[in-house]
Amino acid sequence: MASPSASGVIVCIGDIHGYVDKLFKLWRNLEICVGRSTFLVSTFIYLGDYCDRGPDTRKVLDFLISLPASYPLQRHIFLCGNHDFAFAAFLHVLPASPPPPFTFQSTWEEYSLGHEMEGWWSGPDHDTMHIQGRRWAGNMQDRFNIKKGTEYQGSIYDAAPTFSSYGVSHGDPGLKDAVPPSHKTFLQNLAWIYEQDDFDVKEFGFKKLVAVHAGLEKSKSVEQQRKILYDKDVTLPRVEPFSGRKNVWDTPDELAEQGVLVVSGHHGKLHMDKLRLIIDEGGGLPHLPIAAMILPSRMLVRDTDDPNTYKSMAKDTRKDQDILPVGDC
Repeated sequence: MASPSASGVIVCIGDIHGYVDKLFKLWRNLEICVGRSTFLVSTFIYLGDYCDRGPDTRKVLDFLISLPASYPLQRHIFLCGNHDFAFAAFLHVLPASPPPPFTFQSTWEEYSLGHEMEGWWSGPDHDTMHIQGRRWAGNMQDRFNIKKGTEYQGSIYDAAPTFSSYGVSHGDPGLKDAVPPSHKTFLQNLAWIYEQDDFDVKEFGFKKLVAVHAGLEKSKSVEQQRKILYDKDVTLPRVEPFSGRKNVWDTPDELAEQGVLVVSGHHGKLHMDKLRLIIDEGGGLPHLPIAAMILPSRMLVRDTDDPNTYKSMAKDTRKDQDILPVGDC
């Protein structure tokens, strides 16, 4: 576990979802907000979901992969999101392939009722593919997403723009050859959880930070979930800390009692509580921003200097009105 930098800040960056122009603008605004000298030595925690929905997944990954060489004094943590996991599953580059008798076909059963509706991908090597890869490259039969009020872009994951960013049509098995080896390695090596401790409680308001894409379940022991995440257990049909909703919204009691802050993206919301941050103001929608939060100040930074750029912002679900960002930059 790493200790926080004495001279830098912690920056938690919400879901990017293929919007490279927004990412570039956010990166510029972050440097302006914290100042170049601090910016160059800070820790950047990317909360996952780099692909799908937006048009430029390939360029987003190019930029993220370039960061360690371009900014060698920064610390970069790239968490795995549910979209990234599914993309990796389609490419057959998940972190591990469990030994026989386990097969990825055993992950299909839990989702079997959605097979026809989601139009699971059934191209070459689908029989050795994790269920989330088949769903990711599938073809939704009902094109309208009632929950979001938008049209599905190919699959339930809205993966068609990711295919296009690599120059192939949605569902084309040629994507496996079109994705550069460096991108496959990046997806395969994404962190499933990040922990950082030894914080000054008076300065930060917490003793330890845990970052995971969606959150941790309150109904399961934290140690059990940590083991799944550190082991990168790909035998699960669904990784709840990547994909959960209400069940991962709150900080588990045992962590709250220890003064641990849990930080996530995933939910399409901006949520601030003393020991819980959810930073996904955009949710992959074109009319909403990518947001980041600077710690310890809790300053909120977006990819725009003008909030009127967007038709509306994601719903702010802050529980405690005393927990406010110091300001928008």
